[in-house]
Amino acid sequence: MNWISNYVRPKINSLFSRREVPENLWSKCPECGTMLFHRELTENLGVCSSCDHHMALSARDRLTALFDNGVFTEFEVPQPTTDPLTFRDQKKYPDRLRTAQRDTGEKEAMIVAEGEIGRTPIVVACQDFSFMGGSMGMFVGNAIIAAAQRAVQRKRPLVLFSAAGGARMQEGILSLMQMPRTTVAVEMVRDAGLPYIVVLTHPTTGGVTASYAMLGDVHIAEPNALICFAGPRVIEQTIREKLPEGFQRAEYLLDHGMLDRVTHRRDMKNELVSIIRMLMHEPPAVTGELPAPDMVETPEAQTDASQAQSADG
Repeated sequence: MNWISNYVRPKINSLFSRREVPENLWSKCPECGTMLFHRELTENLGVCSSCDHHMALSARDRLTALFDNGVFTEFEVPQPTTDPLTFRDQKKYPDRLRTAQRDTGEKEAMIVAEGEIGRTPIVVACQDFSFMGGSMGMFVGNAIIAAAQRAVQRKRPLVLFSAAGGARMQEGILSLMQMPRTTVAVEMVRDAGLPYIVVLTHPTTGGVTASYAMLGDVHIAEPNALICFAGPRVIEQTIREKLPEGFQRAEYLLDHGMLDRVTHRRDMKNELVSIIRMLMHEPPAVTGELPAPDMVETPEAQTDASQAQSADG
């Protein structure tokens, strides 16, 4: 029996009562266990300030951090048939979609937007792992095709951020058909002479790595991102051998020639600007404040100065 809660008067009892603290004020780093204040974590782009672990970042937060002043234009993607196979496991597929939409606030697993980074106009397709594991369904295929068409129409480079657990099982063979569809979309961009750059984030797995995520002109990954077709556990069970340390992680793949760069999240924007402007044969972006122009005297200014000196004399 708690004598404070049962016998002390309410006014005094309130002094002993515990204040309710919102649960979303702190986040625990899954790598080192450090408790991180939400504002500090947001300012650090979802990177742990203690161990530098890159946590998951929603597609919308990533786009806001990427574009200049967080300003971008999102454009509509053609909506596919909602449930072509009338698929049901523990839940109906439409119910799963509605749950994911309610939890994430997004329509689907990919956002397509355009804007400027470092005053360089680009088109971006960004996958959201929090929406059904970023799974590749018909909507994702439509989104990449729409992004490719927009890039060709506007003559802008296409940047894709991948984060996926693979194909969406609820759409069966229709999901797998997005692999050749997105491959054709990438070829459209390449035929137009425009750069296609892929940024692989944690995790990028399954059919995504067998299609659009590995067809870029340049492949960049975030530190320690898992990038693979079949996961390490599946491979170990198949070959019955212990895999090397860090196998299928970004740094391992960089050492073995599968990636071009592994870039920290805070440096990603500048890295993309430099690569895009180089591939587009444009001069390097100007950073920082421009120096004041040199004062060059015109003939009229020199004449006025001579007259002023004569008058003083």
